[in-house]
Amino acid sequence: MTATGARRFPSAAQADPQIIALLREIPVAILSDNLHRSTGSVGLHPYHKPAPLAGTAVTVRCRGGDNLTFLRALDYCRPGDVIVIDAGGDVTNAVIGGILSFAAASLGVVGVVLDGAIRDVAEIRERTFPVYARGVNHRGPYKDGPGEINVPVSIGGMVVNPGDIVVGDQDGLVAFAQADVPQLLEKAQAQQRKEEQTMQAIRDGRWERSFVDALEARAVN
Repeated sequence: MTATGARRFPSAAQADPQIIALLREIPVAILSDNLHRSTGSVGLHPYHKPAPLAGTAVTVRCRGGDNLTFLRALDYCRPGDVIVIDAGGDVTNAVIGGILSFAAASLGVVGVVLDGAIRDVAEIRERTFPVYARGVNHRGPYKDGPGEINVPVSIGGMVVNPGDIVVGDQDGLVAFAQADVPQLLEKAQAQQRKEEQTMQAIRDGRWERSFVDALEARAVN
């Protein structure tokens, strides 16, 4: 299908698994700091047992509370992909629940990100399979469509393009183009090492805080 509202495009090339493994070890807060603190989703929450998320985005746009396009999008997913669903922030009906999140995991999908509602939360919270959503509603989904697969979507105010890398932890989610990874990874790893040094200095009682004077000096009051 190519008509607007029902478009389906092939999935983008996946990110290098070694890069994904490195990104999984970096907190989202550090990645966010090195993305100028201006990107990332707002209003979505993790509902799974704490576990990191990192993978390549397969995107879905659907009507709120309708999961027909999600079901078809599973055919577009490969092990290592993250399904990113733009349901318009609607929480009147759940798009997925325990069964479909389990089905996605069984196919090798590494996480589901949904700007909409889920259900079967107690079940999802017992698993480490990452599931992020805007809210919860026991009312189940419709299966009427229409919807689109592998088009740009907006998730909690964050634009995600097909093939972007999505990284998540208990703080939230960020997404960025694969082309941005080399510079981002270098800067984030450097910050991570610096923060580890700061933590050690605090433990040792040698945390030097003269930087506060400089911050106050530049403050406009």
